[in-house]
This record gives sequence, C-alpha cells and structure tokens, in this order.
Amino acid sequence: LQVFDDEGKDVTPHPLFHSEANAVVPRQGKISASSAYFGATGSGFLSFSMHQTSGENASLELICLLLNLEQKRSRLLTSYNFSDVQVRQEEIKEELSKEDLDRRVEIYLTETETIWILDMPSVAVSVESEDAGRVLERNRIYVDICKNRPGNDRFVEKMMQTINGAAKNKEVQCEKIIMEDKGMMVTSWDLYDSFNELEIKPTSRAEGNRATTGKSSRPHTTKEHNQTMSVSFDRGSTTSSIMVLESAVLARFHEEEECYSEAILTSENFQQDLFFMERILMENIFQPKLAAYRQFPVLIDPDVTSDTSGTVAAVKEAKQKEHDKDKKDKKEQKEAFIDPSILSDVNKTPEEIVPPRLQRLWSYICDLTNGHSVSSMAWSKANPDLLAVGYGAFDFKEQKKGLACCWSLKNPMWPERIFRCEHGVTALDFSTASPNLLAVGMYNGSVAIYNVRSCNDAALLDSSESSKKHTGPVWQLRWVEQDRGATGDGKKERLICISADGRITEWLIQKRLDCTDLMKIKRTESEKKKLPGEKERKSEALISQQAAGMCFDFHPKDTNFYLAGTEEGHIHKCSCSCNERFLETYRGHKGPVYKVAWNPFSTDMFLSCSADWSIILWHQDSRTPMLTFNSNTAFVHDIMWSPKSAVIFAAANESRVEIWDLSVSILHPVISCFASPREKFTSVLFATNTDCLLVGDSKGEVSVFELQNLAAPNSNKV
Repeated sequence: LQVFDDEGKDVTPHPLFHSEANAVVPRQGKISASSAYFGATGSGFLSFSMHQTSGENASLELICLLLNLEQKRSRLLTSYNFSDVQVRQEEIKEELSKEDLDRRVEIYLTETETIWILDMPSVAVSVESEDAGRVLERNRIYVDICKNRPGNDRFVEKMMQTINGAAKNKEVQCEKIIMEDKGMMVTSWDLYDSFNELEIKPTSRAEGNRATTGKSSRPHTTKEHNQTMSVSFDRGSTTSSIMVLESAVLARFHEEEECYSEAILTSENFQQDLFFMERILMENIFQPKLAAYRQFPVLIDPDVTSDTSGTVAAVKEAKQKEHDKDKKDKKEQKEAFIDPSILSDVNKTPEEIVPPRLQRLWSYICDLTNGHSVSSMAWSKANPDLLAVGYGAFDFKEQKKGLACCWSLKNPMWPERIFRCEHGVTALDFSTASPNLLAVGMYNGSVAIYNVRSCNDAALLDSSESSKKHTGPVWQLRWVEQDRGATGDGKKERLICISADGRITEWLIQKRLDCTDLMKIKRTESEKKKLPGEKERKSEALISQQAAGMCFDFHPKDTNFYLAGTEEGHIHKCSCSCNERFLETYRGHKGPVYKVAWNPFSTDMFLSCSADWSIILWHQDSRTPMLTFNSNTAFVHDIMWSPKSAVIFAAANESRVEIWDLSVSILHPVISCFASPREKFTSVLFATNTDCLLVGDSKGEVSVFELQNLAAPNSNKV
C-alpha cells in the first residue's frame, strides 16, 4: 500500500520498528499494524468476518474502510491532510486461500500515550476542595511574611539570578568570660527525705542528739572500720538533705514574701496612703501655678534659705527673664495696636501701659485623652475645683469612641474619673440638686447619667431603651432649676436637651430615662423683601418640616423662657408653656448657630455665634442685631460671658481664642491667643471663682490661662 499526494509524491509512512528477516510475522498482523500506525485515537474492540470470493477486492475494501475511519480521527496528530491523499492499489503478490478469507480477524483499537508539551497548573483552588485549607494557611503565612518584611534585616530586596554580595565578618573584643563549675551530689533518698520533711513536722534537735548518742555508745567489734564508714556516709547524706531542705524553705519564703507584697499593694490603706502621697507631690510640683490660679502669692520655703544661693540666683534669673518678656510684649503690643480708649482715663504713655494678656499656667491632658477633640466643659456646682470634660468629634467622618473625664485641680496630670462611651461625647453638665450626677449627651442621640462618686464607670441610667430617644446628635444639654427661689428639698431640676432631629426634650429621671417634647423646631421661610413689579414666587417644598437644633439657653431670671439656635441660622425665643409656636424669631446669621448665651447681669441682652464667622449682640425686644463682631475668617465654635463683668466675653474660633471688652473696643478684641498650626480651638469656659479661662482644642488638651492686667469695670450693665 502506498500513499501519494496531489503532486504525485510518495508520502507513505515508514514503520519505526524493523523486524528481523528471519522472524515470522503473522498475516493478520499487517492489518492491525497498519491501523495502529495511522494513530487510532479511540479504544475499543472491532471484530468482523470477510466473505469474498475475490481476495484482491476484499483486501482493498478492508483497507479503504480502515483508512476512512483513521482519516477522521487523526487530523490533529499528523500534519498531512488525508482528505487530499490519493490511495493507489498495488498488486498483491501473495494469493489468499479460501481458508484465509474465511478466517476471523480481531483488530484492537487503543489510544496512544499522551505527550504533554505545555502544562500550566491552575492558580485558583475551589473552596470545597481538600487542598483549600492548606492553600489558605500558606496564603496567611505569606501575608504575615509581607507584613514583617519592612524594616527586617532578614529580608533583602534584589533581582533574581544575581550574585549575592560578599559576606562581612565583624569581630568585637570584650573581657574574658570566667566560667565556674559548681556541683553537688544528691541521691534519690535525699530527695525523698527532703520532700517528706516539708510535710512532716521535724523532730527537735534534742531528740536527734539522743539518737546519735545511743548509736555511738554501741560496743566496738571487729567491724569497727565498716561501722565508721557507714556513719560517715550517713553524715554526707544528711548534709545534702539539709542543703536541699534549705533551698526549698527559701523558695517557699520568696513565694510568701511575694504574696505578702501583693497583699500590701492591693490593700485599701496602702491605696489611700498612695493617694495622699500623690496629692502632696502634685501640690509641690504645681504650687506656683496653683497659687497663681487662686491669686495667692508664691511662697519660698524659709528652712532652706541658708543654703539656697543657687536657688535665689535661679529665682532672680527667672524674674529677669519674665521682666524681659514683659518688655518684649509691651513693644509688640505698641507696634501692633493700642486702642486709644485705653489711654482716655489715665495720663500714661504707651510705654507705661501694661497690655492685658493670657498667661498659660498648665493643661489637662494625658495619654488617654490625647487625640480626642474637646467638645464640651462644665464645672461642678458643689466643688469648684472639679471639672468635667467631654471628648468627641463634631464631624461625621471623624467619629470614634468618646470619653467623659473629671479633672481636679489637685492632680492636673491624670483625671479622677474616666467614663468610656461607645460614641463621641458632644455635651455634658453637672446637676445642682444632686452634685454627684453627671449627664452626658452623645453623637448617636443617646443620653446617659453617671455617678462621679462611684469608681464604677457604668452609667446609672441610659436612654437606649427609651422609645422617644433622639435620632440625631445631642448638641447641648443642661440641668435647669424649675424654681430658683426654693432651697433644700424644694429645689427641683429638669434635664433639657436639644438635638439635630429638631426636638427640644425634657428627660424624666425615674427607674429609667424617658422624655417629653418641649418644642419641635419647625422650619421657617426666610423673609425676603419684594421688589416693585416682582411677581410672587411659589414656595419650595421642604425636605424636612423640622429644623436641626444646635444650642439653647434659659433666661437667667425666668426659666420659663429660653432661646434656641438652629442650623438655618435663626434664633427662636420659646416658652415652656407653649410648644406650638415661637414667641420671637431673630434672623441675622447666614450659617448654623453654634451657641447662644444670655448676659448674666443685663438679662435683656444675649450673644450668639455662628459658622458665618460672626458674633452678634442682640436685645430681646429687637429683631435686628445691635452689634456684629467680625475679627477673623473662621468658624466661631463657642462663646461665654464673664461671670464678673457685663461687658467682657470670650470667644473660641478655629484659629485663636479672643477676649472682648466692650468698654474698651467694639472693633477689636483686647486679647488674642493663637492656636498651633495643626490645632483648632473648640470651646471656652471661665473659672467661677478666679480670673482664669479654660480653652479646649481639637487635640484633647484643655489649657488653663490666667487673665492678667484685665481691669473689669464696676458697672454691671451693658
């Protein structure tokens, strides 16, 4: 059989195996060999019989049938197209007999061995496969290696297939290390005796001496030498037993000593002694600053004046530095600005005038509060030395867990009480009737009450179970006295809150916290003057009928009236007797009103600050602002009137804190203190019994400043 292509070339495949000439090949093997040679791809069993009278025609039909089957299956295994191959019959020299034609021929079709030219294993593994756990573990190990890689000397970044750098050897010379060998031989019975000795009460030394005397009084025999050896062996074992016993007793003594030390450290008396010791140390460290805070003279210990030449020199040097600093401040103040009204009443030159300033004394900050923004501050009504500070962010994107800390003047370095909250603290206030109760408002709208007398940081009451709780941040809360004339048991308080959900609520303190609405702040349309010839415009539909409340303040004399600032920039005068409408609306701000404050002396006046960079002085009988203060292009977060003067107030904007004296100037603040580049002032609070100001910032620091050279006028009216 020969195969020719279209051009007539012989392309008949040649067998790879050449049998020997003498070997006898069965005839039926030719057909199976030729079929296997052409690459049968399917495995199976084929059996048939040939019944044909003509041998040549039968062989030709069989060969053509096999070629047609192989032509369809071997297209991918050969580079030749058998559809175009011409098969020519050659004369068969051998003649088949009738027995050969009738013989049954069995042909086996098998699959050839698979040859892998390119194998690319999969990089993804099914989660349900058996190797999923092993692959996840290898991935976790690889992630840990990648995390530990930066800064680790065991990992070096370099290209592959490069020569490693030559290793360097470093040698260090040190003193000779002296080694000592110490050993002791202990037998098993020594260990056994020592272990039992700890549990059994040891015998007295007298009984031991008697036993030894009785043993030595035995008569000497010919085995005296052996007896002496045995006695010496007993002495050696006794010595080793005593050494092991001593080590065990020392170990037990150390354990008892540690237990005793731990009991001392955890005892209440020792804790109280440490508390007093800490107080004494804080008083010694902060004595000059606390004396300046309470406006006392700074004292020097007279017992050490004899040997204090260096101390006196240091004090003189400090005074000289302070004097030079005062001269520098005077020069800067003179060059910057001195209001002419300061010189109106006194005949002094600008060089003789000592300008008012803020002298920083100390700051309340620790590792726990560092990084938390100060949101609110409040003094205790019963203890003027106790300050409550709330820590929480005002921005939604910066929210994290909040803190409410109680600081004392006796320890400015660590708070007395720490209350951890799940959400940022936005407002807090102490109760007057129950000074141990501290109310805290949070960013998620919840209200909690804590007991500052207890060391437990869990809340006494919480509004989480109330069905009427706020759905927005509680921006301000305050304990308000119902009857200011009553004293003792007749004095009652109520807790008032304002929230971003547009509700002003009164909380009832019973077995749980529950509230009622004093007012639902409704949105008001802005008053626009209609130009001549202008048509009336249709009012736009409001997304929400309620405006977000931001702040409030009750009248200092009549607690039935209060002011409420909104996010629209409006200030509403409301009454507790009427919750349907506003008594008056003051329009002057173009942004959210952050704080409103009644004047404690002139009760018809009040201040307001806003995000529109302005502070406005109002009269309750006039809808138009009386004075507007714009000193800086920054949000004004907080304002507060001075408790000692009707014309002095403090304001905190993002870049600086300002002290305004309306008797001196209505254009510029008399004192300005700038913040650090990365800090923002958030709140201010005057001290109740001293001339000091507390300022909170965005880094969690509450700075205490002394107001120096600020003469408060005698008038209590604006």
